[in-house]
Amino acid sequence: MPLNYHHLRYFWAVAHDGNLTRTAQRLNLSQSALSVQIKQLEERLGHPLFERRGRQLHLTEAGRIALDHADAIFSTGQELVATLGGRVQTRKALRVGALATLSRNFQIGFLRPILSRLDVEVILRSGSPMELLEGLEALNLDIVLMNRPPPDDSLTPYETHRIGEQEVSIVGSPDRLDPDKPLRDLLADQPFILPTTDTSLRTAFDAMASRLSVRPQIAAEVDDMAMMRLLVREDIGLALVPPIVVTDELSSGRLREAKEHPRIRETFYAITLRRRFPNPIVQDLLKHSGDAQFLS
Repeated sequence: MPLNYHHLRYFWAVAHDGNLTRTAQRLNLSQSALSVQIKQLEERLGHPLFERRGRQLHLTEAGRIALDHADAIFSTGQELVATLGGRVQTRKALRVGALATLSRNFQIGFLRPILSRLDVEVILRSGSPMELLEGLEALNLDIVLMNRPPPDDSLTPYETHRIGEQEVSIVGSPDRLDPDKPLRDLLADQPFILPTTDTSLRTAFDAMASRLSVRPQIAAEVDDMAMMRLLVREDIGLALVPPIVVTDELSSGRLREAKEHPRIRETFYAITLRRRFPNPIVQDLLKHSGDAQFLS
């Protein structure tokens, strides 16, 4: 039996409104009539499209997939009318969440295999770990990029993919940083610009300082690599950063890098949800992640 596109349009309207009563009023339909239309679509597709939580309607996983297709279908119809029948290629959406402090170079490197695809529209959002994981569970995101894995136990629905890593260094201005100076002396003598205490890099740095029996002076704690770059350029102190963050400054000689490395690496993870209907674009990205040049 072919799909009834009237049913699909009613579902599409409710999904975007998130409220059955409001949509029924806008479409000049009774609420019961609108419910029947959506029920018939669910029976045709073989899956529930909404679940009710209190007074709110939330999309199921099947509902999110149906909405993606409905968006593409009705968008193409609008373009068809606007261009008098011109051919328009349907674009599939990929919703990516990334930790707000995550390296932009890493994000671009990971997404590079699909950025030039004409059939894919990338929607990139940033946020805190809690916001991103909530978005993943609500099916508002297809994949989340982080530099630490989420909690792992039998109750969490996450799949964690380790997809890359980069080494960090100690960098600073030529006046402040003697590249040949031992790491312990740098920690003891110079103020440091460090990631915040809730990051894996900071945990590793604090452990290293403890092993060396040094308590470094902290000039600033920053949760953004771009801000760390600005502060070290202003000569506020030495910074613990991946060299890729300050490539231009190292090349020009404005900053220099300590020869003794702290032996700290930042690891990157792609987090997905265990889904019955996984987004195939996500699967393509994960297949290419082993070959991706994240920092090029």
